[in-house]
Order: sequence, then C-alpha cells, then structure tokens
Amino acid sequence: MPDTGGTTEQAAAPAAESLEDRVHAALRGVYDPEIPVNIHDLGLIYDVRIAPGGKVDIKMTLTAPGCPVAGTMPGMVENAVAAVDGVSHVDVELVWDPPWNQDMMSDVARLELGFM
Repeated sequence: MPDTGGTTEQAAAPAAESLEDRVHAALRGVYDPEIPVNIHDLGLIYDVRIAPGGKVDIKMTLTAPGCPVAGTMPGMVENAVAAVDGVSHVDVELVWDPPWNQDMMSDVARLELGFM
C-alpha cells in the first residue's frame, strides 16, 4: 500500500451547473423596475426550453398587459440569457394566457413583498 503522507483523497468536485441551471440563474438576475423581486420568483417566466446547440425559447408574461416595461422587459430577459455561456440564441415570447396573478409567486417573493 503506498504511503499517502497521512492525507486522504479529496472529494470529487461537484458537477458543473447545467445550462438549464445557468439560464434560470440569469432569469433570477432580472428585476421588474417597479417591484423589488426578480421576474423568476414573481412567476413571470412560464416556460423555458433549451434545444441542443444552446437555443433557448422563453415564454413569459408581465404583471399586467398595460405594464410600463412591456416594451423593454423581453429585451432585458433576452440580454440576460444571451450572456450565459453555452447559449447560442434566445427567443422571448410575451404571452398573456394564463393571466398572471399573485398565486404564481414563489414563497420567497411573497415573503419579500410582505404577502405572507
């Protein structure tokens, strides 16, 4: 048995984050300028699909159709996700069905906004 000098083997490094995890982390970095909670926890992201090659399709909504950031929020989401290593293309679709409501928020968002 070889002498290891009293050391033990180091534990294997944790697996690298998946592209899906990195995309969701990027979405958690996007905030509605009027609400101090990220759009992921607000429940504004309805669907994220990642195709081979790094193409990401996102369906999202806003808190209301007349939301003042309707013209800029999809671009903010696109830019945040496009910056993720491994993403080759991003399509963001703004949808209104189902209509957003407060039940779609995560518990974290409800706590941050004082709804719990």
